[in-house]
Amino acid sequence: MEIPVINELSKESKNRTKMVEEIVKLERKLFPKHESLARSFDEELRKRNCGLLYSEVGGKLAGYIMYSWPSSLFASITKLAVKENCRRQGHGETLMKAAIEKCRTRKIQRLMLHVDPSRTAALALYRKLGFEIDKLIECYYSSDRHAYRMYLEFNND
Repeated sequence: MEIPVINELSKESKNRTKMVEEIVKLERKLFPKHESLARSFDEELRKRNCGLLYSEVGGKLAGYIMYSWPSSLFASITKLAVKENCRRQGHGETLMKAAIEKCRTRKIQRLMLHVDPSRTAALALYRKLGFEIDKLIECYYSSDRHAYRMYLEFNND
């Protein structure tokens, strides 16, 4: 198994256009239309307090994570996606750890995310990384799909 390479997508990235196209294609494949950022992905990335890390194996996209930090008080993981044929290989965990580290360097106090309670693999990963369930938000994704709001507190001594 090849070792994944984690890259940060920035405005100056040489492969930005190609990578955004690949990520949008993955976004459309994995998320229902009402949960997808495919239409506004590039616009989201242009925001000042938004970051995107992606994982490559053999030069091919394996997954990505998008996060934002509206203030120094908190940041949010807004998307985490891994290609179906790359799952259960550590890409999600590697991307999460990289995003957590980026937030730590920005002196963020709390990192939050939302997850569907039925996504047991995702829940297990977030708990493994130290996230705790804050509360259940009913009808978060749709009228019959709820979400746990989870958080990770940072000790920025």
